[in-house]
Amino acid sequence: MSLTCFKAYDIRGRLGAELDEGIAYRIGRGFARVLTAETVVLGRDVRPTSEALADAVAQALIDEGVEVLELGLCGTEEVYAATGDTGATGGICITASHNPMDYNGMKLVGAGAAPLDPQGALAEIRRLAEADGFGHAKPGGARRDISAAARAAYVDRVAGFVDAATLGPLKIVVNAGHGAAGPTFDAVAETLAARGAALEFIRIHHAPDPTFPAGIPNPLLPENRPVTAGAVRTHGADFGIAWDGDFDRCFFFDHEGRFVDGEYVVGLLAAAFLAKSPGATIVHDPRVVWNTQDVVARAGGHAVQARTGHAFLKRAMREANAIYGGEMSAHHYFRDFFFCDSGMIPWLLMADLVSREGPLANLVAARQAAFPSSGEINFRVTDVAQAIAGVEGAFAPDARGIDRTDGVSLDMGEWRFNLRGSNTEPLLRLNVEAKGDRGLVDDAVARIGALIGGL
Repeated sequence: MSLTCFKAYDIRGRLGAELDEGIAYRIGRGFARVLTAETVVLGRDVRPTSEALADAVAQALIDEGVEVLELGLCGTEEVYAATGDTGATGGICITASHNPMDYNGMKLVGAGAAPLDPQGALAEIRRLAEADGFGHAKPGGARRDISAAARAAYVDRVAGFVDAATLGPLKIVVNAGHGAAGPTFDAVAETLAARGAALEFIRIHHAPDPTFPAGIPNPLLPENRPVTAGAVRTHGADFGIAWDGDFDRCFFFDHEGRFVDGEYVVGLLAAAFLAKSPGATIVHDPRVVWNTQDVVARAGGHAVQARTGHAFLKRAMREANAIYGGEMSAHHYFRDFFFCDSGMIPWLLMADLVSREGPLANLVAARQAAFPSSGEINFRVTDVAQAIAGVEGAFAPDARGIDRTDGVSLDMGEWRFNLRGSNTEPLLRLNVEAKGDRGLVDDAVARIGALIGGL
């Protein structure tokens, strides 16, 4: 059977139709066989089906003779860290991140938390899972709970990105969205306090809850932001943080409750790393680029563009030995975290910046004025490729440059846009940016949106 849950670099599928325990079992056996696995780290998010899917994957791994190192409820980045720290052959996190309630999925990595090649190992896992010819179980498989030790090692690693004694005094709103972030955050916060950090936290939607009573945690959607923004204003916080379901994305709100678009956070973190490591390489995605490229150039660094998506960013970072990489969608990658993305490390770095340099709003104001952007705008269309071709055909004759790293990006001189299909959802995504003129952004969004609507 054809398994449509295999996406560009991860597994995501509608439960019952594209993904179930039987399919998860077959993927698990394929994963073990392709990686010639001996030990595999396994974790899961809070979704109602994640535990059963994790059990199916664990049984598959055991039937391939693999020792399963279990983390239980955790963030995807904890799977990455444990895979690297334990020397495991690979790691699997059962998660659908921010997808709707009727979805689930898996994020897969190899040894050292390295991403799987979409055209290589991942494609071979799919082929084996579709063929379903695994045969009898092999001896030697087992399950071992390493959750306590793995979390302690993870917390020590991420807390080491800052000098805790210099943090604060700050009041910070944290919104876990009832996802997996709460318990892990508490462990990080406890360690920071023990090391002298002067941080006060206002916790909202903190306890993991598989029913997601506040809705699926995806702060990239504007309708999901008011609760965090309101809490920042109500409590007079210095800034706010919100995570998605498996907390590998971290979003920020300034002291007035205003959402800070991801590309400006990428610029801030890039500058911070370059201040400590002059001449280092920074990797960024192709959706919104001008602010990041300008910041990196001013700081004497080297900017490298990579295709959107964690597998592609990680590969580019490893190839360039980049110290940091960032996507405007709030994925942030760190060389000293196995070149992987983390949703905990960014807020620690932000707390360090605000403690030393003042309000987040002041840190990004000049950059927002210099390179205004639209934020990501999503469209549901019948044919993504046809829509992209239609927009390109309308604007390409006047473009100064065309880039196809991911979808299509057109440089129109004083403004540019990127239009691409989502790797994980049936959506067409638009981002527009300009050089100093917000009106150009608004006009372009209106023109392109009208064109898409008429296709």
